[in-house]
Amino acid sequence: MKLWRGLVDLVELREPATVLALFRICLGLMVLYTIGSVVWHDIVELVWMDAQHGGYRTLKGGNFLVQWLGGPSPDLVWALIAASLVAGLALTLGLGGRLVAFATLWLTMAVTDLNGQAGGSYDELLTSGLWILVLGPSSATWSADCRIRTGAWHDPSATSGSWVRWLGTFQVILAYCSTGFQKVSAYWTPAGGYSALYYILQQPSWQRWDMSAAAYVYPLTQLMSFATWSWEVGAPLVWLWLWLRHTRERGGRLRRWVLRWDLRAAFALFGLVLHLGVWATMEVGPFTWVTLSFYLCFFHPDEVQAAWARLRRRVAPAG
Repeated sequence: MKLWRGLVDLVELREPATVLALFRICLGLMVLYTIGSVVWHDIVELVWMDAQHGGYRTLKGGNFLVQWLGGPSPDLVWALIAASLVAGLALTLGLGGRLVAFATLWLTMAVTDLNGQAGGSYDELLTSGLWILVLGPSSATWSADCRIRTGAWHDPSATSGSWVRWLGTFQVILAYCSTGFQKVSAYWTPAGGYSALYYILQQPSWQRWDMSAAAYVYPLTQLMSFATWSWEVGAPLVWLWLWLRHTRERGGRLRRWVLRWDLRAAFALFGLVLHLGVWATMEVGPFTWVTLSFYLCFFHPDEVQAAWARLRRRVAPAG
C-alpha cells in the first residue's frame, strides 16, 4: 500500500512544463533530421521505395497505415515524407498540441517502417518519445500555441504532471538496460578480452573514418568496453536513486548515504561523453541526438532553470 500510495502521489504531482517543452523541441528536430537527412542525401528511392520503383529490395508493404492507403507507391511515400516533415516542423514550433504530436508519431512510423533494414533502434526510441508528447501538454509553453493563447512564447504558470517526465527517464533507462543485457557476445566479457569496442571500430559499416589507429590505444578500448557494458546494465540504479531522492523526507541512514552523491548527474555525464565519442567515430545516424534528447527528463524544471540562470550570469558582461 505504501508503494501504491507513492505512485499515486507521483502521478498527482505537478511541475512547470519547461522540460517537457524542451523535450518536444528536441524530438521535433529529430523528426526533421531523421526524415530530412534521407531526402537531403537523395536516397529516398533507394531505401524507402520498392525494388520496382528504384529501391534496393522488395518491400513488404509498410505498416497498417501504408497498407490502408494502398501500399508504398512512389506518390504515397513522397506524400508521407512531406506530411511528416510538416508535422515535425509544427511539433518543433509547438503548434497543435497533442493532436500534432499524435500525427507526427504515426507519420514518422509510417515512413521509417517502410524498410526495416534502413533504420535503427533510434527510430523506436524516437517514436516512444513522441508517445510521451501525446500524453503530456508539451506545447503549454515555449510554443506557438502559448503565443496564440497568451501573447507570449513562454507561460511561467504552465504545468505538467511530473509522471510524464518520469516516463521519459524510464524509457531511456529501459533502452540502456535492455541493450546491455542483449550484449551476450564473449567479447564484452573477460573471456573475450573486452575487445568488443575495438572490433566494432574496425567494421567499415560503422566507421566514420579509418580507425586502425585504435590498435595503439587497445587497452583504452578494453576499458571502454567494460565501462559501457557496466554502465548500461547498471542504468536501473539511476531510477532507484531518483526514487530515493523523491522520497527523501522519509529519512533513513541508507537513503541519506546514497543521496550524498548525485548518481544521476554522473550517469548523464558518462552517457554524454560516450555518445559524443560514438558520434565522432561512427556513423550511427540520428542515434546520438535522439538518445541525448531524453537526458532532459532526468532533471526537474527548477534545476534546468537554475542552471540556465547560472550560465547567463557567467556569460553576462561585467557591466
